[in-house]
Amino acid sequence: MDTIKLGLKENWRQFTLLVIINAFVGGMVGLERAILPQIAEAEFHIAAKTAILSFIIVFGIVKAITNYFTGSLANNVGRKNLLMLGWLFAIPVPFLLIFAANWNWIIAANILLGINQGLTWSITVVMKIDIVGEKQRGFAMGLNEFAGYLSVAVVAFFTGWIAGKYGLRPYPFYIGIVLSFMGLFGSWFFIKDTKHHVANETDTNTLPTLKNIFWDTTWKDKNLGSVTQAGLINNLNDGMAWGIFPILLAQKHFSLEQIGIATAAYPAVWGIGQLFTGKMADKFCKKHMLFVGMFLQGLTLLIIPWAETLLHFIILSVILGWGTAMVYPTFLATIAENTNPTDRAKSFGIFRFWRDLGYAIGAILTGIIADWLGVYSSITVVGFLTISSAIIIAHRMRCVGSHPKLYGRFFKN
Repeated sequence: MDTIKLGLKENWRQFTLLVIINAFVGGMVGLERAILPQIAEAEFHIAAKTAILSFIIVFGIVKAITNYFTGSLANNVGRKNLLMLGWLFAIPVPFLLIFAANWNWIIAANILLGINQGLTWSITVVMKIDIVGEKQRGFAMGLNEFAGYLSVAVVAFFTGWIAGKYGLRPYPFYIGIVLSFMGLFGSWFFIKDTKHHVANETDTNTLPTLKNIFWDTTWKDKNLGSVTQAGLINNLNDGMAWGIFPILLAQKHFSLEQIGIATAAYPAVWGIGQLFTGKMADKFCKKHMLFVGMFLQGLTLLIIPWAETLLHFIILSVILGWGTAMVYPTFLATIAENTNPTDRAKSFGIFRFWRDLGYAIGAILTGIIADWLGVYSSITVVGFLTISSAIIIAHRMRCVGSHPKLYGRFFKN
């Protein structure tokens, strides 16, 4: 135990490997980001928005449940074992997408993808938090989410480009075959478990354990509960963006290549921005980071119905991506800051359960509203929900420690 040290510098090799693995994880989501709604309409003749978004609903529910069990099993089964198990579930996904004979095959692929994402992304987050210690958690999470979401953007762009040149299937999904096997073998041969780092930090940590981890993380604890509701709303609007934005752009007669560019801009800025916002989360009060990020997202969504040109959509996607970048590493760093190391994996799992349930809630809500009142109405409703989440953060959270305020004296704490 004496040879185990916490810190990013002390564990940079293992940390770098985990960042690379998480890039492969993000790439698996990017496979579907730009073209699956077009496949639903063009190949399976599905017109209702709620039906098209069913793949996101299934993905969100399965990933949320998997997140919960990943957090519960992390201490017992082992981090590395869960990571490899997650990659085994990824391998069939691109093949199902390539050979799908009907929409049920797409649903099946997203069940497996949800399990893959719940296991692999959750456990890489936990493992990075395990090894970096207290001082650089925000930066560590920024690097983690940067790798994951930049990969989402890159793969989304290339799948859109390939689909525009060579058709919707099968060529765009060949990328997924490469990613899934690289993820599995990289995890198997190069990643080490982090249980000893957890034991090392537990010996020196003074935070009390949570009395009821599920309810404290869900709502009862003011800081943890505020983060959890914001995570749910954040992924609710991301679920809407994932499913509705390609449909909206197609309705405006943009090409597949243009849709790929517009839909890739959002996760690209989301990913790259976290290189900066992660460090900001270590420096500034996390409450203020979360408030500004959620408010910026909500305001952008309210403006989107007024956009007309491709440039408008790209600019708004960039702003939306920056707002999301402000909150994503801050969510995770806040959970770590407010939990004992022995509670951390479970608390992460519960937070990510609610956060990723937002995908399903967002897809259901926006699909129903889009079918009933139109696409613009669904975007506007989600915009108001996102601003409401920011207001909850402003009035319920408190700053921990002596971090400087991000926006002067606008709030007392």
